[in-house]
Amino acid sequence: MTTDSLKPRGMRRQPRQARSQERVNQILDVAEQLFITEGYNATSTNAIAANAKVPIGSLYQFFPDKAAILYRLAARYNQQLHHLLVELNTPENKSLPISSYMEQVIDTVDQFFTDYPGYHAIFMPLQGSMPELQAIDAAADAQLIQDLAMFISEHYPDLELLVYEAIAFVLVKMIGTLLWTSLSQEKTFRQQLVRETKRLTLSYLQSYL
Repeated sequence: MTTDSLKPRGMRRQPRQARSQERVNQILDVAEQLFITEGYNATSTNAIAANAKVPIGSLYQFFPDKAAILYRLAARYNQQLHHLLVELNTPENKSLPISSYMEQVIDTVDQFFTDYPGYHAIFMPLQGSMPELQAIDAAADAQLIQDLAMFISEHYPDLELLVYEAIAFVLVKMIGTLLWTSLSQEKTFRQQLVRETKRLTLSYLQSYL
């Protein structure tokens, strides 16, 4: 799988000029804030257009409905996180023990959730109710699993491909689930859950590698 799996879904057409891209970003930024403050169900496309200061017709040029805006926002979040994780694949990090690298991954994901609180605020209430969101997240996870499996294989070249994929699958799902769940906890307990996630990850890797 390539980063094509992370491309936005649901848009009527893609912006090709800088001005169009700026307008789309403005729509997404305003929608993000309204979804956080008002809730997804209470927000209308008219409210998004009015607050973004764009004609409703311009909004509909790119997005057929409110759900398409939500899907594009989800894809944008996942692209931002993927970019941060790709930045960890430096020559210096590739020489680190896998446990140290995974600690950086956990810190990066946790910091992303801290820097983008809208991700949890918007999508937690919608979990399980919109299959398209699940598909976007599944594609993002698949990309992370592929990247991590490749990283592990470079450190431990004697295992089977299926084993690399299984280890990466467990790590991505385990870390993602624990850190996502931690966001609804009190701050001190959340920080402890991040530490426990690191401990669990290290124990798992030590038992396998």
